[in-house]
Amino acid sequence: MPKVQAAAAPLPGRNGRGRRVASSLAEINVVPLVDVMLVLLVIFMITAPMIQRGIDVNLPVARRATQIASERIEVTVPLTYRETHMVYLGNENIRADILQERVRQKMEQASQKDVFLRGDGGVQLQDLMEIFDKLKAAGVEHVGIVSKMPGER
Repeated sequence: MPKVQAAAAPLPGRNGRGRRVASSLAEINVVPLVDVMLVLLVIFMITAPMIQRGIDVNLPVARRATQIASERIEVTVPLTYRETHMVYLGNENIRADILQERVRQKMEQASQKDVFLRGDGGVQLQDLMEIFDKLKAAGVEHVGIVSKMPGER
């Protein structure tokens, strides 16, 4: 807020005004700071989903697929399984021969003995059945096969 100071006598050439207004530079203008912070917030909101990247799997399509809302253990069989014999337990890349022990360890802490199997659409059924057998041998009660709705990405 500008400070008003009274002048002793009107100065010639100032049209006889008797008061002088002096502005204080001690006040901080926060509007540019808020503008910069909002721009940074928008940038982070846009880039944060791009940073989180999952495993690229082309899931098969099913018309009657339902969403699963509980916490789950997922095993993903990528298209390169036949050459590498590597699968994903959650987001962790592991060899298929140690899958049985790792799933058994996770099942000790889980209340439900369910595992969800995600396989790329190009993976052969025999490869999925190998993983399915390993999961059953690890003590999994139910193995669900994950699919996607026809319009879903």
